[in-house]
Amino acid sequence: MQYQPLNEKFQNDLTPRETILWTGQPNGNVIFHARDLYLIPFSLLWGGFAIFWELSVLGYWGSPHKTGAAPVSWFMVLWGIPFVLMGQYIIWGRFIYEWGRKKKTFYAVTDKRLLIVDEVWNRKLTSVRLSDTCLDKSTRQDGIGTLKFGMPLMIKKSWSSWGNFESDGKLSFLDIDNVEQVYAMITNSQARLKNESGE
Repeated sequence: MQYQPLNEKFQNDLTPRETILWTGQPNGNVIFHARDLYLIPFSLLWGGFAIFWELSVLGYWGSPHKTGAAPVSWFMVLWGIPFVLMGQYIIWGRFIYEWGRKKKTFYAVTDKRLLIVDEVWNRKLTSVRLSDTCLDKSTRQDGIGTLKFGMPLMIKKSWSSWGNFESDGKLSFLDIDNVEQVYAMITNSQARLKNESGE
């Protein structure tokens, strides 16, 4: 087994005689994805309207209470705060969250499985057997790309999923360098396993 800097992240997760072929992480320099073509305009509309609402109930834009005709409705002010916060998250907060999550996400290909370790909150290991998965590949011109595995997962949606990790319900090696090489490695290993099983 050739030593790679991230191998130790997976040593305790290997089964007997299982060998690591490749390790990697998401490329943190990739910020925008295809889904941002509609998420960015939506986020600006949401966030802009939420701020407009909040300023309106606080008495800007010539509201009646500004001239003394009506008091500020603090209930309406408090009601608008969560919408302002959500707007700020989907405008820029999700990019910071994804950048931080990429730094704590690790991928490995072994001769038997695909492994994902997520250390954002607590250490979470997800593994997929090579013999049980199919691959979807997308590649950018610079060679960075994403591999998605198997059938969609039933995962709970949250505001954090407005980033790109598992956002369509599939496990992924997201934004990895040299995706073509990793894809070839996985498909070759799958072919080997298929031959060994006599299928």
